[in-house]
Amino acid sequence: MTARRVGRVVAVTLLVLAMVGPLYLMLTNAFKSQHDILTEPFGWPSGGFSLRFLTDALTSPDFNVVAAYGVTLLFVVAVNALNLLVVGPASYAIARGGRHYHRAVMLVLLAGLFIPGQTLVIPVIYVLKALGLIGTVPGFLLFETTLTVPTTVFLFVAFIQTVPRELDEAARIDGASRYGTFWRVIFPLMRPVVATAMVLNSIGVWTDFVNPQFILGPQSGIYTVTTGVYAAISRLSTDYTVVYPNMLLATAPVIVFYVFMQKRIIGGLTAGAIKG
Repeated sequence: MTARRVGRVVAVTLLVLAMVGPLYLMLTNAFKSQHDILTEPFGWPSGGFSLRFLTDALTSPDFNVVAAYGVTLLFVVAVNALNLLVVGPASYAIARGGRHYHRAVMLVLLAGLFIPGQTLVIPVIYVLKALGLIGTVPGFLLFETTLTVPTTVFLFVAFIQTVPRELDEAARIDGASRYGTFWRVIFPLMRPVVATAMVLNSIGVWTDFVNPQFILGPQSGIYTVTTGVYAAISRLSTDYTVVYPNMLLATAPVIVFYVFMQKRIIGGLTAGAIKG
């Protein structure tokens, strides 16, 4: 085995350990007692795995898991719906437009890919305060939807550009408007890339902590999965039989969702290249 091959194997092994290690800790320690977690964090529990700690987390008065799941799921659906209604037609106009301002708009929207969302929280808070939307669901949905725009525009425009313009012309001959052409002719062809965008956006909304914590805030009484876990364990941070089960309950749905939807993500990302 050559030195280069050995280096690649070592690098991949370290990367896998860095990614799998925290997941392994979370999965094993969610079913262990405080003593086992402190003495053998990487080992198997001395008395076997126990579902008691997971059950306690599910029924804890400090964190209503079911309610948090429902709230976060509603946010996921609302953000995806707003995203499609706004970004879909906008991406069609950009992809089919041939003027300079179409490219300028595209570049402005794509600039959001290089700006970390956390850096926008403080100025957004001031804007939402001025509009009276801070601590409200509409304010949070508007900001969360805005964060999904750059990636969705990038995916949609790239795909639409591979769709023959003859379809648009045929729809116009049949009397369809530009808006009708998009929703009736182009949008049905975009199912692979729409699925990809929705999966990525859903994972982003589900795992987001900073935005709901600062924009909604504890005073709103609305907790997502991540902010609910934080509220539940912040007062009991040394009790790992509370920390790990809550972390597992928060992350398990998105991990399962990603595992089952990863083929759609890859299919949507390569759909444009295949059609071209």
